Amino acid sequence: MEILFLLGAAFIAGFFDSIVGGGGLIQLPAVLVCLPGLSIPTAFGTNKTAAIFGNGVAMWHYSQQVKLRWSSLLPATVAAFAAAYLGAWTVRLLSQVQPEVLRGLVLVLLIAVAAHTYFKKNLGDLHHPRWALHHERMAGILLGLILGFYDGFFGPGTGTFLLFAFVSLFRFDFLHASAHAKFVNFATNLSPVLYFAWKGDVLWRISIPMGLCNLMGAYIGSRMAIRKGNRFIRWVFLLILIGLISRLAWDYVRL
Repeated sequence: MEILFLLGAAFIAGFFDSIVGGGGLIQLPAVLVCLPGLSIPTAFGTNKTAAIFGNGVAMWHYSQQVKLRWSSLLPATVAAFAAAYLGAWTVRLLSQVQPEVLRGLVLVLLIAVAAHTYFKKNLGDLHHPRWALHHERMAGILLGLILGFYDGFFGPGTGTFLLFAFVSLFRFDFLHASAHAKFVNFATNLSPVLYFAWKGDVLWRISIPMGLCNLMGAYIGSRMAIRKGNRFIRWVFLLILIGLISRLAWDYVRL
């Protein structure tokens, strides 16, 4: 019964994550609930291994349909890969430490993001990058370093934060922002997966079936996002933000 629940959670997580991020809101709690005996590194490793299946197919699908700014995207992706590896190493080093301060900070940031997105009605409607390429490249590297480490170490809402950054800071529309966020998010998932797999912190018999379901959800979600466009992505983004805020607030008040 637990495996069916995990497969369903992986499918739903892949669907939402391919559009606006936030799949970890669904998939990681499912792993922790259904497999309560896992260590934190093994739970993270199993979750991220499953997530990378859907992340990869969404990344490929967006690349076929959306024009990407490779000169700034590739440096950001490389920086995110390196920083996420360092974050995963830190998780294993501090596996008994619960990052509760981060939980409260992330909750405040998510509330601010949700309010800004809701009240700024035209946010993400138009695609007009604000910086010259060399400035955009430096901003992308900084973004990759910060959110890469965060995703490797803690993780909730990384894809959502990436999407918001590309919309509000880089002035991309929601569709282009989602496409670019997927590449950076793939790097922030791949790096910890390699580290956790090397350390033996992945339950392959669980993560591979979950990964295949995550992939199917991501394929459907990315197709829908490309077809329906910015308005659809914006409302799904707000929905995921509400879910993330609710989940983190519940965890926080139980401390």
